[in-house]
Amino acid sequence: MDSGLRGTLEPPISFTLMVHHIVLYKLNSEVTPARVEEMMMNARMQLLKIPEVLSIKCGKRIDPELPWPFFIAIDFESMDKYAIFREDSIYVKFVEEVIKPNTEDSLALDFEGDPGKDVRFS
Repeated sequence: MDSGLRGTLEPPISFTLMVHHIVLYKLNSEVTPARVEEMMMNARMQLLKIPEVLSIKCGKRIDPELPWPFFIAIDFESMDKYAIFREDSIYVKFVEEVIKPNTEDSLALDFEGDPGKDVRFS
């Protein structure tokens, strides 16, 4: 008995895992809270101009005892897009003018993750 379904099944839906790039920073001792606010504003304003950036979040610590007072988290479609981002002149300038003068150390973490819900289909 043939149900007629053979050959009509579609392949499973595939999705690409998103790349989440998170960097924690230790700030130089002379960096003021106002300067941290400027760094956050510059991160959003400058890095969102780069086409490979899907989203960006940045912020400051809540607990003053934590050793990493500033973070930037950026999402990319793939490691290839992340590699392109790292060479982008806007990013290079941001690192030279905002990050290097204000930080003394960093910890970069890269994760693959669920791309989440596509808002176009909500």
